[in-house]
Amino acid sequence: MEMQGHSEMEIIPSESHSHIKLLTISRELLVTHIRHTQCLVDNLLKNDYFSAEDGEIVGACPTQPDKVRKILDLVQSKGEEVSEFFLYVLQQLADAYVDLRPWLLEIGFSPSKLIQSKAVVNTDPVSRYTQKLRHQLGRDSKFILSYGQKEELLLEEMYTDTVVELVGFGNESLGMLDSLACLLDLSTGVLNEQGETIFVFGDAGVGKSMLLQRLQSLWAGGQLDAGLKFFFHFRCRMFSCFKEGDTLSLQDLLFKHYCYPEQDPEAVFAFLLRSPHTALFTFDGLDELHSDLDLSRVPDTSSPWEPAHPLVLLANLLSGTLLKGAAKLLTARTGVEIPRQLLRKKVLLRGFSPGHLQAYTRRMFPDRATQGRVLDQLEANPNLCSLCTVPLFCWILFRCFQHFHSACDGSPQLPDCTVTLTDVFLLVTEVHLNRTQPTSLLQRNTRSQTQTFRAGRGTLHSLGQVAHWGMDKNLFVFSQEEVQASQIQEGDLQLGFLRAVPELGLGGDQQSYEFFHVTLQAFFAAFFLVMDDKVSTRELLGFFQEWAPPGEAMATSCSPRFLPLQCLGDSGLARADPFKNKDHFQFTSLFLCGLLSKAKQKLLRHLVPAAALRRKRRALWAHLSASLRAHMKSLPRVRSGGFNQVQAMPTFVWMLRCIYETQSEKAGQLAARGVCADYLKLTYCNAYSADCSALSFVLHHFRKRLALDLDNNHLNDYGVRELQPCFSRLTVIRLSVNQITDCGVKVLCEELTKYKILTFLGLYNNQITDVGARYIARILDACKGLTHLKLGKNRITSEGGKCLALAVKNSRSIADVGMWGNSIGDEGAKAFAEALRDHPSLTNLSLAFNGISSEGGKSLARALQQNASLRIFWLTKNELDDDVAESMAEMLEVNQTLKHLWLIQNQITAKGIAQLAGALQKNTGITEICVNGNLIKPEEAKVFEDEKRIVCF
Repeated sequence: MEMQGHSEMEIIPSESHSHIKLLTISRELLVTHIRHTQCLVDNLLKNDYFSAEDGEIVGACPTQPDKVRKILDLVQSKGEEVSEFFLYVLQQLADAYVDLRPWLLEIGFSPSKLIQSKAVVNTDPVSRYTQKLRHQLGRDSKFILSYGQKEELLLEEMYTDTVVELVGFGNESLGMLDSLACLLDLSTGVLNEQGETIFVFGDAGVGKSMLLQRLQSLWAGGQLDAGLKFFFHFRCRMFSCFKEGDTLSLQDLLFKHYCYPEQDPEAVFAFLLRSPHTALFTFDGLDELHSDLDLSRVPDTSSPWEPAHPLVLLANLLSGTLLKGAAKLLTARTGVEIPRQLLRKKVLLRGFSPGHLQAYTRRMFPDRATQGRVLDQLEANPNLCSLCTVPLFCWILFRCFQHFHSACDGSPQLPDCTVTLTDVFLLVTEVHLNRTQPTSLLQRNTRSQTQTFRAGRGTLHSLGQVAHWGMDKNLFVFSQEEVQASQIQEGDLQLGFLRAVPELGLGGDQQSYEFFHVTLQAFFAAFFLVMDDKVSTRELLGFFQEWAPPGEAMATSCSPRFLPLQCLGDSGLARADPFKNKDHFQFTSLFLCGLLSKAKQKLLRHLVPAAALRRKRRALWAHLSASLRAHMKSLPRVRSGGFNQVQAMPTFVWMLRCIYETQSEKAGQLAARGVCADYLKLTYCNAYSADCSALSFVLHHFRKRLALDLDNNHLNDYGVRELQPCFSRLTVIRLSVNQITDCGVKVLCEELTKYKILTFLGLYNNQITDVGARYIARILDACKGLTHLKLGKNRITSEGGKCLALAVKNSRSIADVGMWGNSIGDEGAKAFAEALRDHPSLTNLSLAFNGISSEGGKSLARALQQNASLRIFWLTKNELDDDVAESMAEMLEVNQTLKHLWLIQNQITAKGIAQLAGALQKNTGITEICVNGNLIKPEEAKVFEDEKRIVCF
């Protein structure tokens, strides 16, 4: 027997320098554990330690042990240097001679500098196979085929990280993963130490396959764990291709059906069996496996050489019965579960975070200006933005932007042209339908949109039928029986519109489905209503019932004839909004409007009989106008400030969205005629900047001047730009609490100075700086009838304050200026003091919370001695002290027209308040001086109890 234990090596002292002697003593160990001789011969030949004749002598030996013995004989015969180099090769190629690692550590081998200067090449079959795998995976993962199947993109240029969350058995969060390397970490997020499989799941399109492709690319580039020598990637659908009686061994599965070693496959497979921890297996898309496979009931097969059905091999790999210790990563869509005993980790992909979305935008649109335009449009519409958390939909939407905007002027830039939500979802549908087309390099999808929809008509009808049935019953999860009843085929389920979810209350043992996104169900429901020629007018308009007040809904609106739109006058009390929390109905109505628009007729005429299409379009247009009229009639109205003011509800915003979706100028004109108010109040309507597009689409047909109040919504600069068609008619513009910046104010300045009809501008609580303040000053200079300016809680400093103060000084119309919560300081206060002197019209001024101290306060007090217009003056929450109080007292002895002076929460003591109280003996005009929150104690305040105009507490 040549096999010896390591113990005999311990007799070799570490200080011994006889490498020949070391090889002699360890001869039997080396003969037993050296299995790859060619690599040793190659290195000895390369460094001229062996001649060609020596190589031939070794090659003539009949067995592997004989070859090792002959190499040892030749090496020892050539002296110490060659023996030392022999040991050096074993040390440097540790992966090739892994069984000798313990021995090399025991002997403490340390090569000389001469030997370290020698080149060592790795011609080991395992290493060669690793190189081949890296080359193949690097090539396969370099490009990604786009979702539309029409182009290839560089993975490195397009891949963006997503939110990756570790979860427990019950999907409870265990924290986020910082990098893909942590996915394979042996300790992070482990649920079951005995489990073998890392299970990655998420919704369709969330990036599971892309994540695996990124892992492949990282491994091919040597950027993953250096200990991983093998990477085997399989798509689960491949296992469905085998017939029931097919069998093969694990070695055949890996080598014949994935990548075959160029050299000594037996040695490579033997290494894999000895070192399974050096392998990573990825299996993509368990949900795509067309089989009744039950992972918990598959028969065990522990022999890697015994043939078995490929599905049995898959199950035993996942369980660890085969290649226990190898890393296995399995992906599936949400709703697919695997037995807990197989799980090592459970990972949920959640898609793009806002930061990821910005990074992806930068990749898709390199031009910075274009990036901003795209992000503006996403921010303008929360529905599009929510879809963009899913990488698949994000790509579709971005390509939609590129397609529609470039179609406007032939430029890849993003001009201002219309993209409706229906446009986006039609493209989403087209892309998914095209996923069934060939994806090889030689076959690309070249079908037009019309051809795609015509070919997929049956699929669209089946999906629409189940979507409409669910909408009608407020159901969003469908049993397998319900899906089958709609004649949805197995192939339709693979398109990605529906995803599998465990049926609640049945222990997860029955399959159920839901649409990938609730808006997608609404879209298909609308598509069904348009496509199916058996749908009646009443059924077509059924989801619009939520628009009209109770009792007024469908009785009149379904009739094709209506009374002409006319001014409706006042109405009674406001009705409760019946549409609350029913956005899925609203989306169905919105998509119905988009699909029945004139622009979509070219597509739909290939799917719907012409007569049915005309009938449905006529019914929809008549209903839209009647619904708007009925809704406006039900809204509360009040006469205020010379305006007929109407408070619109969120339902009105949905109506505008639907009209905008039609892109029908006729519908817009009819809607405008139905707006019988001259003050439209849309506060707290949850409106976004995209809704400004819809509002403008209607209001630009409004022929009279109008006041528009959009306070407390979600508008931004993009929304301001979308309001441009309305500015020629707007006399009142209220845009407070809407995230508007200087860019939006610039648009206001450019537009409002053209028409010069503005009387009220409200921009409280936005993000306006001194730059924006200069634009507002220009508006004030140009609009001679501007009476109210509300700019509180912005970011205006002394510079902006001085510009505004100068404009106020020059205005002969301004009556009310609100600057609360800025930072104009003493310099800004001095400028406003100059504006106050002899001002003819200013009655209300708020400089509260502006960092004004004694110097600025005294300037204001002195200026008020020369002012007879101001009635209300707020100086709350500044830094005013007793010196300012003294100046104010002097002012009150002169100024008899000021009615309200608020000095709340300053630094005035009882001394200063006493001076103010004394001044009141000579002032009969002022109504109140509020000084609560200053530096005065309750007992000190008692002194002023008799002076009712002093409010201390």
